[in-house]
Amino acid sequence: MSNKYICLHGHFYQPPRENPWLNIVEIQDSAYPYHDWNHRINAECYARNGASRIMNGEGKIVEIVNNYSRISFNMGPTLLAWLQNEASDTYKDILAADRESQERFSGHGSALAQAYNHMIMPLANARDKETQVIWGIQDFKARFGRMPEGMWCGETAMDIETLEVMAKYGIKFTILSPFQARKSRKIGEKEWQDATDAKIDPKKAYLCNLPSGNVISVFFYDGPASQGVAFEGLLDNGEKFASRLADLFTDEDEVQLANIATDGESYGHHHRYGEMALSYCLESLETRGDIQLTIYGEFLENHPPLYEVQIIEASSWSCAHGVERWRSNCGCNTGGRPDWHQKWRGPLREAFDWVRDRLIVLYEKEMSEFTSEPWALRNAYIDIVLDRSKENIHNFFKQHIRIKKDLYENDKIKILRLLEMQYHCMLMYTSCGWFFDEVSGIESMQDIFYASRALQLAEKISGSDLENEFRSRLEKVPSNIQEIGNAAIAYDRYVKPMRVNMVRVGAHYAIASLFKEFPEEYYLFNFQASTKSKNYYEAGKHKLMIGHTVFQSDITLQKVDISYAVLHLGEHHLYGGVREYMGEDALEELHAKIVDSFYRSDIYEIFNMMDHYFGTHKYSFWHLFKDEQRAIMEMVMDTTLKNTEGLINKMYEDNFHLLQVFKEINMKFPQQIKLPVDLAINTKLSNLLKAENTDISEMSYVLEAANRVGVALDLVSLNYLTDERLGTMLKSLRENVRDNGLRKSVMLLLQLIATCNITPEYWEAQNIAFDIKTEYYDYFLSEASQEEEAQDWIRDFDHILKQLNITI
Repeated sequence: MSNKYICLHGHFYQPPRENPWLNIVEIQDSAYPYHDWNHRINAECYARNGASRIMNGEGKIVEIVNNYSRISFNMGPTLLAWLQNEASDTYKDILAADRESQERFSGHGSALAQAYNHMIMPLANARDKETQVIWGIQDFKARFGRMPEGMWCGETAMDIETLEVMAKYGIKFTILSPFQARKSRKIGEKEWQDATDAKIDPKKAYLCNLPSGNVISVFFYDGPASQGVAFEGLLDNGEKFASRLADLFTDEDEVQLANIATDGESYGHHHRYGEMALSYCLESLETRGDIQLTIYGEFLENHPPLYEVQIIEASSWSCAHGVERWRSNCGCNTGGRPDWHQKWRGPLREAFDWVRDRLIVLYEKEMSEFTSEPWALRNAYIDIVLDRSKENIHNFFKQHIRIKKDLYENDKIKILRLLEMQYHCMLMYTSCGWFFDEVSGIESMQDIFYASRALQLAEKISGSDLENEFRSRLEKVPSNIQEIGNAAIAYDRYVKPMRVNMVRVGAHYAIASLFKEFPEEYYLFNFQASTKSKNYYEAGKHKLMIGHTVFQSDITLQKVDISYAVLHLGEHHLYGGVREYMGEDALEELHAKIVDSFYRSDIYEIFNMMDHYFGTHKYSFWHLFKDEQRAIMEMVMDTTLKNTEGLINKMYEDNFHLLQVFKEINMKFPQQIKLPVDLAINTKLSNLLKAENTDISEMSYVLEAANRVGVALDLVSLNYLTDERLGTMLKSLRENVRDNGLRKSVMLLLQLIATCNITPEYWEAQNIAFDIKTEYYDYFLSEASQEEEAQDWIRDFDHILKQLNITI
């Protein structure tokens, strides 16, 4: 048995990006062609590590493997929650990897827990540290079905109090930077050895004895090798990567653990194809006879620590000054704007500390009506965060509320508001808010969103306006951007428009109802909408909707009963009134009067009635949330776009032959003609790829025409759409593996792509084709000697595999 072990750890994490009022990630244009950055990074990294390629010497795929099953990894709980809802295949791959790893590593799973929302633990108060650890453990157990052995803390930020909390709740080990060790010694020896400035030997496990008498083990990752992955191109070549890791060992006979830790996003997002370099590296290491892959839990069981360590308090892996990056202008920054200061960091934390401390007082005072242990109740709230079903909430109240047994609906709403207020007090300390260089950046503003949501809930509970005081504190938070000036101005610009109440959600629903047929019971974001009545009228391009709907929040159980009337005058011109339910008689009266005016086209009178019945509670297109604004603009512009398409196609048909002449005589194309032709060709191709059944012959003709006159193809969009189309076709083929027509269509589309400038990544298509090959290829091969259909299948599928770069 070898005494040389290698463990690679990936810290997979993205800051939560959800709108705190809606619990969804809204569209982010900078992530195009993806909906948002979570989707983009999932496609580039998280999904790819669940299905990574191993290539042969000819560059062909010989195996598709789940990297997570052979490395140590932690996945942030808030990221896992998003993956579960938005990228379920990736989520399933991650859970499956942990199960597979237990078979590989002597019953130890490759997944580690994480302190819940990437808070800088040394800067947290004692209660928050405990909640972060408990929530991290409970979230892990709910997902992976076992107790975590290890826990990662955000930025590896650590102090003794945090180690005490982790040890108290059964965590066996954590991972730190080599610069976080103070001194070490062999267990039983008296003299300590200086370990500062990364003098610690990272090839050993260490025991940390804590003041309480508890102990926890610590692994220190190899700094230079980890840096090599992140910044020195080790992921450019999997063989080079494996060699670098193998070279970390010394010639000593004692057991050694070479281990590295990096951001998991290095494997595919920060470094394209980094997941493949990781796969090749792992495969290469596994085939060597002198090195054994392991994970921390397995190594710890087989090789308990022979050394002990003392750590440097309040230290981290990404700040040379300890944890100052998250509370002062210490000089640590991303390097993108060296002329910018970070004087905003300290006052931003002070503003959040003010929010936290004010809401601690409110929480303890108001929760004392229901429990003598308010902080234990907060610790247990993770059970509701993980499952917001009414049945689970009912069981939660039954189990934890002892002082007041008979809870009225208002009591339940109050308890849930208090707990949700504390939840957002946790999220507002997410570390990313201080990591970057400018307070008005999206990461810092996201944390301010959470603070604002916590204050809004506090105001609902106490009746006191805390927002103005918070805003005045943000005035002391300076911005590097002159036109912004300070965080209070950024708050007015970015946060205030985001603040939502349930009537605003009702307004969104009412306006959207003009364009979308909602069922009587419908979930809108984290609200359940129950329609009591709705009446729709149409006169030419004008539309009118009058209705009555009840909304209930899944988060707080609060209900609001609304009446609404919305008028659409064409395009994006929308005008509506929404208010709490006005009563049956008043709604009927409004209904009769407004319909009469609508059919008389008396728009002015409709506006007067809106003013009379709804007062200041009037809404327009601009009150819709981002995604619905986009969807409605697409609908209202549909006719315009179709008319424009017709004009552009006419210009294309009328002038295409002229462009051919220009090309023949090497004369520059007039842009007035060239641009519409480019647009027409790209639109035709996009429409063909979006169609339920892509006409491959027509697509071939359009591509040939584009090539003849040198059309500038929109390759970002076309590559993305082609990948989607191939994925959809191959999914259908997997379900109907004998579908001869579909198989031929896949083959023809792949043949066409090979002859043009469209270069899809084929990632999903390769995964599905590999699945089909694994499940069905041998069967059809065995039947091929007797069955002509099987011969056809093998011949066609061989062609598909070849085009997708998969070994036959």
